[in-house]
Amino acid sequence: MGSLLGSLDATEANNPQSGRHALFADSGFGSDDICHYPGDRRDCSALVPRADRGGMIDNEGRTRPATDEVVEARGLTCNYGEFTALEEVDFAVQEGQVHALLGTNGAGKTTLLETIQGLRPPTSGVLEVLGLDPWHQRSLVAGRTGTMLQESGLVDEMTVTTQLQLWQALSLRSDRVARVLEVVGLSHRTDVAVAALSGGERRRLDFAMALWGDPELVILDEPTTGLDPQSRRQLWSVIRGLNQAGATVLLTTHYLEEAQILADRVTILDRGRIATDGTMSQVLSQLPATITFIAAPSPGDLDYLAGDLCGEIYIDDAPAVDTLGAAPLAGRHTLTVRTSRLQQDVGRVIDWSREHHLELTGLHCASASLEEVFFDLPSVSAQGQGVGR
Repeated sequence: MGSLLGSLDATEANNPQSGRHALFADSGFGSDDICHYPGDRRDCSALVPRADRGGMIDNEGRTRPATDEVVEARGLTCNYGEFTALEEVDFAVQEGQVHALLGTNGAGKTTLLETIQGLRPPTSGVLEVLGLDPWHQRSLVAGRTGTMLQESGLVDEMTVTTQLQLWQALSLRSDRVARVLEVVGLSHRTDVAVAALSGGERRRLDFAMALWGDPELVILDEPTTGLDPQSRRQLWSVIRGLNQAGATVLLTTHYLEEAQILADRVTILDRGRIATDGTMSQVLSQLPATITFIAAPSPGDLDYLAGDLCGEIYIDDAPAVDTLGAAPLAGRHTLTVRTSRLQQDVGRVIDWSREHHLELTGLHCASASLEEVFFDLPSVSAQGQGVGR
């Protein structure tokens, strides 16, 4: 064994990205955990893995405290030659939350995800995943992380059960096939060939492999791409259940509605920088809520309402249209209130209609949507871009 390790050391000295995963797979350690690569930024030899989530123990028996941040990046920069994919990014995923990572095409999402998974080193800055350096301690991070890629790696000739049995043999985590199939709702398809599964079922099987062994962090890269609405909602239910069971979820999606429904927190990247970041309510509050309705107020009625509202009121000069017959409604117009105090101004609109004996039809009120926030970003609105990778 000594000569074999020696030859591998020599190989890795010439190729820092090669590893010894096969030799250390059973122990839960990988070559990345030895941290002897040229240019190594940190001495990991004093650290040993800890089974609980209380951090790491050094060689003097001291426990490094765990934090509530499962992923933490500070000043993270990633370059490809002269091109900067990520620039001075500060990013954190809180334990127990669903965090949506969004952005335009070329925003840097893929680079950030690959760096978090330890597939590429950062050019500068600090990145920790579960308190570990994902580049130098990749196997330790992989042992506690489940990933669902956008591209499926399923084998069509296998059955659902044998696909998971293969994954069981490859995974650092232990679990039961029956348990994960029950979680994703595929218990009735155990002996079905992968090739015979529907698109939604294939994605759920992908998901079963990602959640194998109850990982602390689950990374979902475009999990519902190509699914029909019913299959999407079924997968949403599984994601919610996984999060409620205690898993932290990092989600990328180009469906903004999906991100708004599932995520506790959202980060939007734009050209390698953070464009906006916060809890979902914080991000949505960047734009005013809207109240729309159809009425036939007099100019005096409008002046009274405008003076009473916290927000601003706008009137469509064109007559409102009867949605059933598509006929103009004489004297009636669509009015829109944009406000940062939705509940207060909804009450004032209703009180105003009663006091002035006005009938309101088509009353609708809503906070700003994530789609509105996304397309309100200056660079997105200027370029007309959609959500991308």
